[in-house]
Amino acid sequence: MLTLTDKAVAAIRDVMAGEDVPADAGLRIAAKADEAGALELSLASQPHAGDQVIEKENVRVFVAEEAVPILDDKALDVEPGKPGKPTFRLDRRDT
Repeated sequence: MLTLTDKAVAAIRDVMAGEDVPADAGLRIAAKADEAGALELSLASQPHAGDQVIEKENVRVFVAEEAVPILDDKALDVEPGKPGKPTFRLDRRDT
């Protein structure tokens, strides 16, 4: 299962703070339809049917069903960048 670093949690919280989304909204990760092996991130007001929901410190991430196997051994982290515009990255999680 995808895990979230503390920096990723803080970045997601910051991104959502400036948006008009419900309290139970989250960041959704899904496979890009037109690019094999590529993922896209978006804000979603609720998970889609079949999404895996990951929660940490009141932050929610929805992983689309087709992306679950790709992210199973990964951790979502963030690189330093402009405030409010984080660059998310996936790292292989130590098992």
